[in-house]
Amino acid sequence: MTMGITSPTSNTGQILKNGSAVISFDANNNATFAGNVAPTVNSTFRNRIINGAMVIDQRNAGASINPTDGQFSVDRFVIFRSQASKLTAQQNAGSVTPPAGFSNYLGITSSSSYSVVAGDYFLVSQRIEGYNMADLAWGTANAKTITLSFWVRSSLTGTFGGSLQNASQNRAYPFTYTISSANTWTQVSVTIPGCTDGTWSTTNSEGIGLYFGLGVGSTYSGTAGSWVLNTSLFSATGATSVVGTNGATFYITGVQLEVGSVATPFEQRLYGTELALCQRYYYVIASGSGYISNAAAQTTTNAFGMYTLPVTMRTSPTGSVVTGTNYYRFLANDIDDYVDSVYANGQSPNNIIIGNSTQISNTQGRPGVFTATNAASFVAASAEL
Repeated sequence: MTMGITSPTSNTGQILKNGSAVISFDANNNATFAGNVAPTVNSTFRNRIINGAMVIDQRNAGASINPTDGQFSVDRFVIFRSQASKLTAQQNAGSVTPPAGFSNYLGITSSSSYSVVAGDYFLVSQRIEGYNMADLAWGTANAKTITLSFWVRSSLTGTFGGSLQNASQNRAYPFTYTISSANTWTQVSVTIPGCTDGTWSTTNSEGIGLYFGLGVGSTYSGTAGSWVLNTSLFSATGATSVVGTNGATFYITGVQLEVGSVATPFEQRLYGTELALCQRYYYVIASGSGYISNAAAQTTTNAFGMYTLPVTMRTSPTGSVVTGTNYYRFLANDIDDYVDSVYANGQSPNNIIIGNSTQISNTQGRPGVFTATNAASFVAASAEL
């Protein structure tokens, strides 16, 4: 049995909706879709953005951060800023009701009335891995058009800006969008032609950088609506500066980047699937008290063990550890050796070594376990772009 859309038996014809043609067939049975009508998209993973619904927040668990330059907020969304203490970031900041179909958003709140100078930048960004955009064929004559869509809400109104760039930041496409009503969720769609030149990674390095401007100086702002060569641009000239108004808010969710010139409904993936996609770039091994890994005493003063990561990370990860007096311990043969810190060193995209340098007093070769003993203990593996 053949399923799908079939043309009328006569060689030409139309399918009508509300009296208007939405699909037309020519003599060769080729279908043409009218206006903004697009075929139903049932394929999964059409959205190249990970955690676009802002559901996963491994690092901060919903807490507010005063970000350093390059610090991550919710998973996969990083804050870049040229000046300190001008904004805070938090999952569900302000506790407003998200748009229908969503339960979370990323909230930015301005901490002062700051006038950006030429070299300033304040940004929310996600960097897309090359493997996840290789089919776009950017950098070639066959470069595919994409559509970026998202929901946004701000206490400010006006024209806002952002951009797409390659990793070398010598190909940039500034774009604009409008928020007409303050404190109201607005759905935005921006269609961007594929870039036919430049270098775009198709492996595990950065392929596309997506940036939402929160206040960007003239050095990094340009004319919206076309690809600009040999210049790094994060936003469009004249865009509204969120950090320019004390207490101003900028909330965003439902971020989707897909092939084509029409935005389709946001792709809602299963929570476990979205978490695993995030864990390719960042994985929390231990948070608070509890088991970390099996280990063995390498000498009488230090031990180590191999931790197998649940997903293959983008590259061999680096470790991130919160230290403190007696935050961790090595337990072997009923002997507790408390230590202030452990180390986490990636050995491959699938494994990381957990160990300590000193502070234990045990028998060489004795098997045991590393555990965390403080609510503030934290061990993670990072392979972020």
